[in-house]
Amino acid sequence: MDSSQLTSWLLLQSIDGVGDRTVLKLVQAFGTPAGVLASPLENLKRVGCSAELAEVIRRGPALNVRHRIDRQVKLVERLDIHVITLTDPLYPKRLKAIPDPPPLLYYTGALHEQDGMALAIVGGRSATTAGKAITEEIARELARGGWTIVSGMARGIDAAAHRGALAGQGRTIAVLGCGVDQTYPPEHDQLRMQIEAQGAVLAELPVGSSPQSHHFPRRNRIISGLSVGVLVAEAAMNSGSLITAKLALEQGRDVFALPGSVKEARCRGSNGLIKEGARLIECAADMVEELLPQVEPALRVRMMIGETASSVLGELGPEEQRIYEVLSHEAQSVDVVIERTGLSASQVTATMLALELRGYVRQLPGPQYLRR
Repeated sequence: MDSSQLTSWLLLQSIDGVGDRTVLKLVQAFGTPAGVLASPLENLKRVGCSAELAEVIRRGPALNVRHRIDRQVKLVERLDIHVITLTDPLYPKRLKAIPDPPPLLYYTGALHEQDGMALAIVGGRSATTAGKAITEEIARELARGGWTIVSGMARGIDAAAHRGALAGQGRTIAVLGCGVDQTYPPEHDQLRMQIEAQGAVLAELPVGSSPQSHHFPRRNRIISGLSVGVLVAEAAMNSGSLITAKLALEQGRDVFALPGSVKEARCRGSNGLIKEGARLIECAADMVEELLPQVEPALRVRMMIGETASSVLGELGPEEQRIYEVLSHEAQSVDVVIERTGLSASQVTATMLALELRGYVRQLPGPQYLRR
């Protein structure tokens, strides 16, 4: 999109009384935003605008608003940010079909046709170590099978979902609740660069928009709108992830939930979804079995879900098998592994290092270990 086209879109969006749905209705009627802005009063009224709104559109935004838009357009060009509109062939087809699709999407990285086969994974920011580990594993297996993982780049479960997709050498999309020129939270700057290399970071808000709390519920409809289904993990009762689940249901998406401890407050929201009918998920294959028939034939590929425990065991030596079998997705200390395997401390330490280097186990502070 060139600067003049972007300017006309932003000018139309900036007019009081012209919301997203009105923008789309007017562009469909007049072909382009520039065509809307140049239309006579009578033509605007003929397509449903009130006399007052038609006059406001003809008058256009105030001079200070025009100056602000000029600055935004220059920033988009300087930062090499991509912009697509609802009328663009590259606009995600699944997102286009929701009741209120964003007229403009700003993004860095790249959008691919295969992103039409996307799954959203969202959850709490203060997730447990085990919750983040199983989320990362599910995302990794899904990404290996060709699914694009969509999330919000927040702390906790969202970040684990993106990292799992990256580890699976797959694609991932982060949807921000601020301008795409901002990174939120700021400590995810490195993660953002990795996402851009294997996917995209996108937002509907104009560049320069700061992360405000009221932006995130609107952001969540894009996360679910891009996806075939939504998995919620470790969400508390007040988690924004439950908003995403509600929006997903309204959009006709399937909702899944990862069960958590009944004693853990940060799992009560996601556990509650299971009570209400969300499908309980234990592994990536559970989601694929449900969702693969919904994917367009042109995008459907042979799903190769990551290695199961049994196939992993076939690749391990005797001591490695003994250790791998006693590990789980709950962190365990070296002393516990020694006790449960009957192996010596030196055997466990050396074998655990070998398993870690091969990507079968993960070390946590302590040191503690869990199965990947």
